[in-house]
Amino acid sequence: MNSFTGWRKSRRSGTQSACVELGYGSDNIGIRDTKNRDGGTLVVGRAAFAGFLDAIKADRLR
Repeated sequence: MNSFTGWRKSRRSGTQSACVELGYGSDNIGIRDTKNRDGGTLVVGRAAFAGFLDAIKADRLR
């Protein structure tokens, strides 16, 4: 079982709960819905998540 700490969401979301938040594990990143935190966590490797963020920043996902 994965254990994640330091859950955080974007500051731009303010008090809204229609967003996702990230938690940090030793080798993985956890992603969950703030409206349903007990509904499950998507787990991805740190390298894969870094590649995903790089693709977003470079606008390669269109």
